[in-house]
Amino acid sequence: MLTRQYKKRNTGAAILPLMAAAFLTYFGFHAWHGEFGIYSSYALVERKAHLETKLAELKAERHRLESRVMLLQDGSIEKDMLDEQARRSLNLTKPDEITIIR
Repeated sequence: MLTRQYKKRNTGAAILPLMAAAFLTYFGFHAWHGEFGIYSSYALVERKAHLETKLAELKAERHRLESRVMLLQDGSIEKDMLDEQARRSLNLTKPDEITIIR
């Protein structure tokens, strides 16, 4: 009669913890670096702050332009604005004037 003797291997007991560690690593990585992860949320907050400052600058520019347009409306046109626009379009100055080009 033959008897076979086998060593008992512990590899089966390590498979489940290794698979769980792999899944946790995968989802943990994507929770940090994913499109909607923690790291991306910091980038979105920075971008939001940048865009809000840009919006404030654009609103100030728009307000400045609207105030200049109000000076050029029919019935309320100011002589200074008319003179400035005419000189700019005709490229004319008086001999005793100093021209500052922006």
